[in-house]
Amino acid sequence: MLKLAVMKSTAKAEISYYEIACQQLLSHDHSVFSIQWVIIPAEHGERIGSGDLLGLYLEYIRRFTLGVVRPVTGNDGIDFRLAGTGLPLISFVPPQQSATGSAEKTVLRISGGFLVQARECDRGELEFLVERSDRGVRLCLQLSDYCPLILGSDNPSLWRKWLYRITQAYLHKVVTVRFLAMVFRRLEGHRAKVKVVRASVREGGWEL
Repeated sequence: MLKLAVMKSTAKAEISYYEIACQQLLSHDHSVFSIQWVIIPAEHGERIGSGDLLGLYLEYIRRFTLGVVRPVTGNDGIDFRLAGTGLPLISFVPPQQSATGSAEKTVLRISGGFLVQARECDRGELEFLVERSDRGVRLCLQLSDYCPLILGSDNPSLWRKWLYRITQAYLHKVVTVRFLAMVFRRLEGHRAKVKVVRASVREGGWEL
């Protein structure tokens, strides 16, 4: 896995802020869609791949939660386990990588876990995308078709929607935004203010 040391910027003028785009919503079938991305200069993102992004994310989850949530990798895939127990909060099958043109992605397909509705363990995925263009290198995390236990079913009550919104959805957004900010800082080589902007990738559903 790529180890990112903090790089020293050689640019004449450092940027004062950068943007992280974000959208979170409940789709019409009440599955979760959540996407966040940041664009970094091409010269600073040439070394990173989607598999590296996944590896950095797994390390970050452990650090952010102070070891309470521990990603464990095995032959059957990856589990996010609660420390001190064998309880998988969420489980994924082994990563699948693919590349198309200027983009490459690594996908973790959900296979179960305590935080997943029992009847929906065969759907949902977490995608790590690295896409190169004239604008730079876009680093993107996308969670789609996820059916959280908190919602209870494909027809959740309003209070369940709000409970998910202010707990798990909020935490996922905070973790992902801070993770992308950390990667940007290490690749770019300096600190800058982060501006979170609302994206519009999907329409319809209930905004989180």
